[in-house]
Amino acid sequence: MIKAVIFDLDDTLISERKYIESGYKHIASLLNFQGIGTQDNLYNMLLNLFEESPVNVFNRLFDSLNLSYTASDIRKLVNEYRNHFPTINFFDDVVPCLNELKKREFKLGIITDGYAISQKTKLRSLAASNYFNEIVITDELGREYWKPHQKPFEIMREKLQVEYEEMIYIGDNPEKDFYISNIYPIKTIRIDRQGVYRDREYMKGIREHYAIKDLDSFLMLLDNWTKI
Repeated sequence: MIKAVIFDLDDTLISERKYIESGYKHIASLLNFQGIGTQDNLYNMLLNLFEESPVNVFNRLFDSLNLSYTASDIRKLVNEYRNHFPTINFFDDVVPCLNELKKREFKLGIITDGYAISQKTKLRSLAASNYFNEIVITDELGREYWKPHQKPFEIMREKLQVEYEEMIYIGDNPEKDFYISNIYPIKTIRIDRQGVYRDREYMKGIREHYAIKDLDSFLMLLDNWTKI
């Protein structure tokens, strides 16, 4: 019997694209304050550079503006991006789903990768602690424990006091979110939010048990399980 539903964060509960846009707006505002271009133009340049490639966007921005810069300049912008308090929201289907799961007395958790400071500010912006029993930010354990490592799942199982076969994990990234089912008997579900990492390859070919388009579909799936 399922007792706990665990979620990934980025492109599962929130749009990673919206977080990126929020970060670029912050950076554009900072650079504008320093007298480097207009805020709207800088923001659009950042987005266009990201569309071309997500690699070294800030370096390439300075290159495009024919401005000299140092490694320290880039580090400062990266830190500002990661530390900014984002303007983000849950996808529309998230809170209704969480409320329904809580009403049914499921235990709820999040396991999320990403730099700890960024994930913490996202979670604070969302007031996520109001909805979830436990949250594991893998970066706080160490970079080597980011998914697909099993340690965050072991910690979550212990925190929620459930067995692995009583857990569901819902994520979006084929590269790291579903391999856990090859280690522990955790049911995995892939939600397709048309996110940033949707085209990644499955790790060692390990696929999700079920695929859904939204969390309304997940509740229907859960209803079918409870009837079995």
